[in-house]
Amino acid sequence: MKTKQIISFVVCIIILSFASVSALHSQTLGVLINDTNQTYKGYTLFAPKQNTMTYLINNNGQKLHEWTHSTFAPGQAVYLLENGHLLRTCMTQGNLGTGGGEGGRIEEYDWDDNLVWSMDYSTSTYMQHHDIKKLPNGNIIMLVVEKKTLAQVEAAGFDTATFQPDVHQSGFILPDCIIEIQPTYPTGGTVVWEWHVWDHLIQNHDATKSNYGVPSAHPELIDCAGDHRTKPMFWNHMNCIDYNAAFDQIVMSVRGNSELWVVDHTTTTAQSASHLGGNRGKGGDLLYRWGNPLCYGIGNTTNQKYFEQHDVEWIKSDCPGAGNLLCFNNGVNRNYSTVDEITPPVDVSGNYAYTTGQAFAPTNFTWSYSMTSPDTVFAHDISGAQRLPNGNTLIDAGPFGTFYEVTAAKQIVWKYVNPTDNTGPLIQGDTIPNNPVRPEEKMNSVFRVYRYPTTYAGFAGHVLTPGSVIELNPTGVQSYTNNTSTLQCYPNPFTNKIYITNKTGGETYELSNLMGKIIWQGTEVEKQDFSALSQGVYFLKITANHTIQTLKIVKQ
Repeated sequence: MKTKQIISFVVCIIILSFASVSALHSQTLGVLINDTNQTYKGYTLFAPKQNTMTYLINNNGQKLHEWTHSTFAPGQAVYLLENGHLLRTCMTQGNLGTGGGEGGRIEEYDWDDNLVWSMDYSTSTYMQHHDIKKLPNGNIIMLVVEKKTLAQVEAAGFDTATFQPDVHQSGFILPDCIIEIQPTYPTGGTVVWEWHVWDHLIQNHDATKSNYGVPSAHPELIDCAGDHRTKPMFWNHMNCIDYNAAFDQIVMSVRGNSELWVVDHTTTTAQSASHLGGNRGKGGDLLYRWGNPLCYGIGNTTNQKYFEQHDVEWIKSDCPGAGNLLCFNNGVNRNYSTVDEITPPVDVSGNYAYTTGQAFAPTNFTWSYSMTSPDTVFAHDISGAQRLPNGNTLIDAGPFGTFYEVTAAKQIVWKYVNPTDNTGPLIQGDTIPNNPVRPEEKMNSVFRVYRYPTTYAGFAGHVLTPGSVIELNPTGVQSYTNNTSTLQCYPNPFTNKIYITNKTGGETYELSNLMGKIIWQGTEVEKQDFSALSQGVYFLKITANHTIQTLKIVKQ
């Protein structure tokens, strides 16, 4: 081979090797942004949709705890209870499929990952799905679908010509209901309260039926026509349930209508099936609804505010905006997502103002965050949002397993990408695979995420020692953190100075880039000025007392 050819060949090999190493070490997972001065200091709980584990991490992405004993992928929602137990829904693949959000089982694990309670709620005629909520009295409310045959649908006055082909093929639809369970440990429970969509229908299609009427004159009832689109088998497609203890009310996110609905929980089961009773005197009729007034015959498509949303929740009393309703507005058919807060027209007694013939107030949002910047994504399904006590909002762009914390001024101060798929933890630098069953989702998708304060009752009596990050390390790069060490660097991201906490003395340092090239080394890192360093991800190797650890840091 000629000399020029040999040189060209060697150069190509070097370039290819450089590209390979660069791709290997590029940061795609875990913590991508962490502004320690502005983030809310707490611990984040999430359950990857495509696997069976549940993680608790700190803002550095380090594992504090995990639950791994369940054999089921989450049936969407998971919660950490005040007694330190994990309450999780389970994807059972039961007999009654909805095409989204299947569950059918609830499990409760103690802190040590022992199963202490479980309940199956799935048959050929009903199934728990999506979301649950633990009430102050220890009972659990849950979203449930129930089968209604086409004969029942016609008897209720529906126009069956407006249903999609899947309804005519299956011969039934799946409207929603709410079931309250009093758990019986260690398994099962007793139904103690119910509310059913089917008991509160109105329609103007068939005058021979008893529920015939004018929907615009009865916004407290549910129009069989919905928003006048063709209807799927999973008609209401509820995906979130929340409870307001001050009012004893329940809110539901109704994706199929692009609305939220509020009902009275002070009723008996018999009253909830009627139009009378309870503290508000309206039985189980809707006390409040918002998002798409076309669903009760007011206005048109220009009045629509929600677009197949998820996760409508009351903002908690210790957070700015307390009592308002926060929603992840997916933006289907609008093609961008927002997180929207509204102030409902409610008095101190839980009564909602309404002007006949008009849409329920408010006319617009109290606060809104639009996910249209290059740092965010359009999340067309699942997803959620939580207001934090410092006024920030934690957002889960569910289909992409990406979590954002944004300030009230709409600045992203924390960003984390779930580093697991159906096989387990991924390697830092990996490209996250697409879901072959749901191509619109990645295999690291997460239904919802919650951050709990460090003082949360569920952590009492437990040692929360920061461990390793979840993502695996690229070849040749040492562990980002040491399981037995409390050394941390701050601020992270940094601008010109790096400081180290909990030093014991005698440390030596090496700062290297993603390629492994050493940028600086020495013994007094705090005295160095790194302002001229390019923005990006770096690794700070710390050697002390015969131990070596490497911290991942970001220059901004």
